[in-house]
Amino acid sequence: MNRILDKRRRRLKRKFRIKKKIVGTSERPRMSVFRSNRHIYVQVVDDVKGVTIASVADVEKELAGLKPNVASAEKLGEAIGARLKERSVEAVVFDRNGYIYHGVVKAIAEGARKAGIKL
Repeated sequence: MNRILDKRRRRLKRKFRIKKKIVGTSERPRMSVFRSNRHIYVQVVDDVKGVTIASVADVEKELAGLKPNVASAEKLGEAIGARLKERSVEAVVFDRNGYIYHGVVKAIAEGARKAGIKL
């Protein structure tokens, strides 16, 4: 139990250290990734206004069959890229939320790049 809490605490420390440097603006909002053992969530936030511009998750009806693996994460990245294109957002700041830039988190970024979003 303590090992799980220590792992979570280390991730939160990394998250706050990153959050000090990354700020989403109207021109370049922040794309934040959250992953759990079962699901993946991505949202794009304008920190100046405090508004979520777009979000996507594998619990939505059209994306319900996706699992929290690399292939599904890339599809989620492409989906968020398409939603951002609809709202005419061309570039975002990527917030990995304390996770290592590897595997699922990296696949989301690559999927968004494939959709034409500049990270």
